[in-house]
Amino acid sequence: MLQLERRLTPKLVAAKAAADAKPKVSRTDRFALGVAALAAFVAEHGHVQVPRPHRQAVTVVEAGHDGGEGQAVVQEVALGAFLSNAKARGAKLTTGQLAQLAEHGVEWAQT
Repeated sequence: MLQLERRLTPKLVAAKAAADAKPKVSRTDRFALGVAALAAFVAEHGHVQVPRPHRQAVTVVEAGHDGGEGQAVVQEVALGAFLSNAKARGAKLTTGQLAQLAEHGVEWAQT
């Protein structure tokens, strides 16, 4: 048993270090990324019927380390999951968030 713990501990330490190295993203930023992905999907397809497994590529500008100019990075957003989760948690969304979704044609977000 002790031998097994020795093998797992370095992997766990490495996984924790990798998780700590990722920049923290606020809920507001994640929602904005989802809305940007929705806008890109609507521009491509002309509708908002997004399949649950669909992933949408979105170009995001990440800030530089010193606060200077950043670089453009393409991120994949799980758009189908984002919309499904947003609908399930619709009562917790702000009126501004609902308005952003409605702006892109999401029917359940319209009041």
